[in-house]
Amino acid sequence: MRALALIALVAAGCDLPGKPNPDDRPKTPDQILSFAPLFRQNCAGCHGADGQLGPAPPLNDPMFLAIISNEELTNVVHNGRAGTPMPPFAQERGGVLTDKQIKVLVDGLRAKWGDRAIAQQSLPAYAITKGEGVQSTPGSRKRGEEVFARACASCHGPNGIGVVVEGERQDAVNVPAFLALISDQALRRIIITGRPDLGMPTYAEDNQRPKDFQPLTSAEIEDLVTLLADWRATGSVVTRTAAQP
Repeated sequence: MRALALIALVAAGCDLPGKPNPDDRPKTPDQILSFAPLFRQNCAGCHGADGQLGPAPPLNDPMFLAIISNEELTNVVHNGRAGTPMPPFAQERGGVLTDKQIKVLVDGLRAKWGDRAIAQQSLPAYAITKGEGVQSTPGSRKRGEEVFARACASCHGPNGIGVVVEGERQDAVNVPAFLALISDQALRRIIITGRPDLGMPTYAEDNQRPKDFQPLTSAEIEDLVTLLADWRATGSVVTRTAAQP
């Protein structure tokens, strides 16, 4: 009778008690094709557990995802950013991810944190394209100083040396260690998107800025990047004025 019952169970397609479930088998790293574990293992350490409040700029920022193309986002994950802590993740570049996994990450970022309404707005370009048939006005440090005084100094202090709060200087950006670890492109991105996780306004928001503040133009953003890049190249004002309140 037991044999007949066992045959009946098999014929009916029922799993035997204790039979291993193929889905429970351990996966090798390159077999993981779900966004959550890929993000947790490869991105959260720098960009934060929920895409924010990490040492690197947030990824759960709809404006960032609106201005960066899939091609560029894929390129950044694939190749990293030279001269910054962002490493290449593609296996062919010494990383740990397959092309399929990189696509899962890129698509997952948009699905989880993208916003179509923001994506449809007229926003500054993620990058200034310089190439054949494209005219681009080089940024100006002098103009950058004027823009910084109007758009940035209220939080970051004159010349980016920070502001003094309860006897301590805070929010300085004219700092060699910071500027050495961030690319010009990343500076442009942060000027456009701000740091919503840290309360830094976008290029267009007027909070903590003069009442007559107008959104920054693409040229003004380029001027700010030029100024910050020049601070990186010439050394920090902070180190020369650290003793001054």
